[in-house]
Amino acid sequence: QVQLVESGGGLVQPGGSLRLSCAASGSIFSIGTMYWYRQAPGKQRELVARITSGGVTNYADCVKGRFTISRDDAKNLVYLQMNSLKPEDTAVYYCNAAVKIDYYLLYDDYWGQGTQVTVSS
Repeated sequence: QVQLVESGGGLVQPGGSLRLSCAASGSIFSIGTMYWYRQAPGKQRELVARITSGGVTNYADCVKGRFTISRDDAKNLVYLQMNSLKPEDTAVYYCNAAVKIDYYLLYDDYWGQGTQVTVSS
């Protein structure tokens, strides 16, 4: 089995910064694209950022220039550095990854349990 565990959420004032981490563990052969999603109360889950195994990144327009996604493949970690945070960034942030547990198998989709980010004065 594969587990994704997020950490680093919390309460921060507008304009502040937070760094989220997501650690993948378990029977991992390789990890493909890794994603950060978020879901605010009463809204649908939305894609925030993604990073491919080759390091190519993409961002939602609302976070471009403020958020940075990165990964450490040696440690099976993905990060989301969030700067210049706004109240509208308040949400539960989820880590998602495509993981292969064996050379002969396809990638499967795994999710973390989420971490709360609250931006408020």
